[in-house]
Amino acid sequence: MEEDFKHLVRISRKDVDGKKTIKHALTGIRGVGLSLSRTIGIEMGLDLNQKIGYLSDDEILKIESVIKDPKSVNIPDWMLNRREDYTTGETLHLIESDLAMTLRDDLNRMKKTRSYKGRRHEVGLPVRGQRTKSTFRKGSSVGVRRRRG
Repeated sequence: MEEDFKHLVRISRKDVDGKKTIKHALTGIRGVGLSLSRTIGIEMGLDLNQKIGYLSDDEILKIESVIKDPKSVNIPDWMLNRREDYTTGETLHLIESDLAMTLRDDLNRMKKTRSYKGRRHEVGLPVRGQRTKSTFRKGSSVGVRRRRG
């Protein structure tokens, strides 16, 4: 059984460590958190504490297809990361570079339309209503500068 072990497993254009358990290895893929990885393992009937390096190629392909389309195994919409997409209105789950590109497009759209969130992102201030009197002081110099001497 030791000869079947793979130290690196390629899933969805990402190499994950074969020594990690299934539930923790899948979190190495951007866009897949712990709750989604556990749900994928349970829906597929896998042992979550098994090392991912021992899985066969067919099981890895099945996991990859489920990550690409989580709705196919009845994963609820509230677990997906792109509900009611701005442009299409569909509920999707994005991973890796697709997720990064979509988030960047969202930020650029907010900046272009000059929304409150977009303006806060431009300036580098908190977006979600946190207080700024005593926090978020790193990055911009506010206050009196001391003279060298």
